[in-house]
Amino acid sequence: MSSHPDVFLVGAGYIGLNVLDQLLDGGYPVTVLTRRAEQASELEKRGVKTVSGTLSDTGLLTAQTAQHEITINTASCDDLPSVEAILAGVRQRVASNKPVVYLHTSGSGALEDGAAGMYKNEKIYSDTIPEDINSLPATLMHRHVDIPIIQAQQEFGSKAKIAVMLPPLVYGINPAHKRHSIALPKLMRFALKHGFAGYVGEGQNVWSLVHVKDLGRAYLKLLTYIKSSGPEVLLENPYFFAENGSEASMLEIAQHIAQALSDAGKLQNPQWKSFTDADYADIFGPFTERGFGCNSRCSSDRLRALGWKATEKDIWQSLNEDEAAEFLQHLDLLS
Repeated sequence: MSSHPDVFLVGAGYIGLNVLDQLLDGGYPVTVLTRRAEQASELEKRGVKTVSGTLSDTGLLTAQTAQHEITINTASCDDLPSVEAILAGVRQRVASNKPVVYLHTSGSGALEDGAAGMYKNEKIYSDTIPEDINSLPATLMHRHVDIPIIQAQQEFGSKAKIAVMLPPLVYGINPAHKRHSIALPKLMRFALKHGFAGYVGEGQNVWSLVHVKDLGRAYLKLLTYIKSSGPEVLLENPYFFAENGSEASMLEIAQHIAQALSDAGKLQNPQWKSFTDADYADIFGPFTERGFGCNSRCSSDRLRALGWKATEKDIWQSLNEDEAAEFLQHLDLLS
């Protein structure tokens, strides 16, 4: 019998599998929501319980949350109905006076500033100043989900522990999973198609960074802290950033991608330039200027105070040694 309470993990993907590794190493019994029978079989071999479903199965999400003391959501940070379903399960536990922890994954895209790649914003958000984050309007990325979570937290008061993790640009490969990040593969795919690596505007906007394995360890560090702390700590400040102390402009990222693909023989010359409006269709459509053109600079002061340290490869070492090769190998397999 484990001394830890059961965890319901929603989203066993790129981030979630690294969180799962940490939970299992920490001795937590875990139930995972998965839509694929193949993944369920693999997880069950590791001693993980599985339930079959998707984020659209809101009744299932509510029921599983109500059955578990801890729910960690590493699935879509923009899917409000699934989050509302999880909060409904939290509400059931609160009504029954059962202990409950909800750890939600948002993203530092909520710090977007409309820079459109034209400048580096000097503002760096600290997770020790919650009023700065609370003041972000609902029109910014992820805030349409984060705000209802904070409202529910105030409703539940000391009867629930709710925290919001806001990762920055996540990169890196875990050899055990070989799951790809979002940003770098998207930009590499564009470069292979168009012959150059791109960026929005002048590419001067800057993002904070974290390796996915460091991020996985951050969740366990945070969960340990939440369990040992009173609810008033999170009521005062539910936010936690998780960046590794480094940053990159989108221009720098484009330059390194172009060089990596050129070194691999996939680009004749390392070239980079600004996206045209027509290019956006091959990135994130009309969302490209917001997502890849904004500044998102943050400081994970709270996690560092808890003893969390980033120890994995920096973004350039990861790109050159891991991600570019893994991405190209994946494309070769598909072809």
